[in-house]
Amino acid sequence: MPMTPEELLAFLAGLGIDPVTHRHPPVFTVEEAARYTAHLPGGHTKNLFLEDKEGGLWLVSCLDRQTVKVNALARLLGAPRMSFGSAERLREALGVEPGSVTPFALINDRQRRVKPVWDSKMLALPLLNFHPLVNTMTTAITPADLRRFAEATGHRPIELDLDATLSA
Repeated sequence: MPMTPEELLAFLAGLGIDPVTHRHPPVFTVEEAARYTAHLPGGHTKNLFLEDKEGGLWLVSCLDRQTVKVNALARLLGAPRMSFGSAERLREALGVEPGSVTPFALINDRQRRVKPVWDSKMLALPLLNFHPLVNTMTTAITPADLRRFAEATGHRPIELDLDATLSA
């Protein structure tokens, strides 16, 4: 059973992480999110759930304006050709709905099947904004606390500059 946002926030509190969470109407795109969250401090993000042709699962997190060339990313990671994962696979692997993709969903990946990929430019900011498992809320967290969260879930994110996908 996937965790709820309240259970996620309690998990973070148990790690000594005290993020700030804001409620807003449901958002499904970066543009919609900006209407309700642009005023919030920190980097605004987008998250891509990808599946490679051998069934490998990937969760890419970056700043909302970052361009990512998926095929170039696969080559950069040494992975087979990638495409966007289906809504069904997203629900099964990360326990979230389309529009709610977030690195916080790694908490639901108890088998550690999903490989997180984080853009280094995003991690250079003092504060980052992500959905806490639903697209009706936005939670701000520091990159250091995001790393602690990933470690606590047993995930080891790959950190790289996604601009490398633009010239590959």
